[in-house]
Amino acid sequence: MRRWLYSISFYFTGLFYACCGGIVIALILAFFFPVLELVALIGLACLCIAVVMDLVMIYTRKVPVKAERVVGERFSNSDENRVQIHIANLLPYKIDITVIDELPYQLQVRNWKTALTVVPGITSTITYTVKPVERGVYRFGHINVFITGILKMVSRQVLCGEEKAVAVYPSYLQMRRFELMVNTSQLQEAGTRRLRKLGNSLEFEQIREYVLGDDYRTINWQATARKSAIMVNHFMDERSQQVICLIDKGRTMKMPFEGLSLLDYAINASLALGNLVLHKQDKAGLLTFGSTIGQFIPPDKKATQLSLIIEALYRQETDFMDSNFEALYSVVRYKIKQRSLLMLFTNFESTYGLERQLPYLKKLAAHHPLLVVFFNNTELSQLIEQRANTLEEIYTQTVAAKFAFEKKQMVRELHKHGIMSLLTTPEQLTADTLNKYFELKARQVM
Repeated sequence: MRRWLYSISFYFTGLFYACCGGIVIALILAFFFPVLELVALIGLACLCIAVVMDLVMIYTRKVPVKAERVVGERFSNSDENRVQIHIANLLPYKIDITVIDELPYQLQVRNWKTALTVVPGITSTITYTVKPVERGVYRFGHINVFITGILKMVSRQVLCGEEKAVAVYPSYLQMRRFELMVNTSQLQEAGTRRLRKLGNSLEFEQIREYVLGDDYRTINWQATARKSAIMVNHFMDERSQQVICLIDKGRTMKMPFEGLSLLDYAINASLALGNLVLHKQDKAGLLTFGSTIGQFIPPDKKATQLSLIIEALYRQETDFMDSNFEALYSVVRYKIKQRSLLMLFTNFESTYGLERQLPYLKKLAAHHPLLVVFFNNTELSQLIEQRANTLEEIYTQTVAAKFAFEKKQMVRELHKHGIMSLLTTPEQLTADTLNKYFELKARQVM
């Protein structure tokens, strides 16, 4: 009996229960007005006939509708990813349906449903987007289609589609957006800008005619005499320079911002930076570390380097323990022999935390150009800007201002020891990191 109940695939609609309520009220009133008894019985008979007719119509075919989910093999973390559901009506008349897609539990969406009317012979499409905020495998379940009969008394449930597993990778859509902006010089819209070249590269590219703004010291007098026009030597940016992203996976990177952890922001920024470095014909590398050393990808500019970086970033997992900067220094000294720009993504919430790791940062900076990228707490900034009305709020703002001041003090402390730093917000991390890369490349720090 219980198995039979579980196998039932139809449900009564709200209209059916409303009609039942009306019949019950009529039967109650029939005790006082006997004429209503006949009306209630006629209504009950009509209701039963309507239910039977609805059941017959929606069960005329074993498979009344087909639904297929179209989704990519991978999603981009922290971006809107499109999902489509194609629905075909196999019945000879149009039907009203309600579609409920079984979304992955990581999305925490439990009320997704869409109602529409499907005409026979025409495939209808439902398009929606999902925004994952953590990497990993997301599993879609079945597509539940509820077909409502013409008389709106009964709804039939049909399970369609197949379960689908989608891997959520670091934000490759953001990577492509910044790549397009670099190629089309639309960098200022994202907070990124090209900088005036501060040094002179030694890599010769070509001899061309002088244009206004060229350095007169680059004039090639021999070529000028031959061409009867002022010719200058044109130099290109130095290539094959090494840029390595060092990603801290410690517990200080667990802090969330708009649903994403600081670690995921650092991973997204590292992917965009690695892609840009490879486009500039430089060598991109990666090293992750936490309580132990994670994955190391030696800097290179081969065709498969970006794929290696994406796969490595996708698989990064951590228990958010204290980071071992001593082990980081040892690995860098042992495995990175050529002078390289080290972009260290980490976070310090107090001057004490910085002082603990400062000896290892000084050792790293002694052998390689080191840029320490850490985060400004935007929640503290918003708290400081609010107006304090009570004594408790004044105390809270004072403590928040103290922490915000310590962040600026850390920048000065790093600068005092000859270590470059970048204090930014999680939201502007990628743009500021790319901007800093352009600046350091223009200054020929590498």
